Amino acid sequence: MTRKTFWILLSLASLLPHGGNLEAIAGNEKEILAVAQNMEAAFNQLEDYTCEVEQIFYRDGAENQRYLFKFYFKKEKKIRVDFYQPHPGLAIFYRNADREATVMPLRSLPGLKFRLSVDNPLMKTLAGQRITQTDMGYFIKFMFRKLRWVEQEESEFREGNDRVEFLFRAMDYIEEKSPEKYRISISREHWLPIRIERFDSKGTRLEVTDIRNYVLNGHLKDELFVP
Repeated sequence: MTRKTFWILLSLASLLPHGGNLEAIAGNEKEILAVAQNMEAAFNQLEDYTCEVEQIFYRDGAENQRYLFKFYFKKEKKIRVDFYQPHPGLAIFYRNADREATVMPLRSLPGLKFRLSVDNPLMKTLAGQRITQTDMGYFIKFMFRKLRWVEQEESEFREGNDRVEFLFRAMDYIEEKSPEKYRISISREHWLPIRIERFDSKGTRLEVTDIRNYVLNGHLKDELFVP
């Protein structure tokens, strides 16, 4: 198994094509905090969800790698990821507070499995994200921490009938050491992200994640998360 095979671990956040007209309004921490509170309340009502994700990583502002996968989540912290591109058939399974994840390189060969630490560099995304950092609950907690400690100066906030979009300043998502910017679009239908763009402090694009086709509270069976 090559290192490239495992680069495709996840991340969650979002990029749908812009739909509807958005009205620009003066944004600040209070408005973004209200959105985060709506997100938290919506997530607390969920028992499980699935979504389809397209994730693009950039190098020097140009597209470098693109990944497509389906993401499954069930409380408490059961995760499954099925990849379509660039390695169709690869699946990753994680359960609860385990310090290891199971990797199946080919779902057509169920006997071929690997157990790797969640901290293993081979098991991280190109951005360094661990599988334990990929669900929406983690992302919402990240937002609350950064709203508490990072000043949202010159913040942008736009609100439309179907979504809310804002520019969010934070330390980086992985180690929380480097200042970054996030442009986030939230669906008003279910208060979950549909687009997240990540930039460095100079405004150079680093990553874009597009999240589509949410299915909420679909009563996912535990067996789905067993490799």
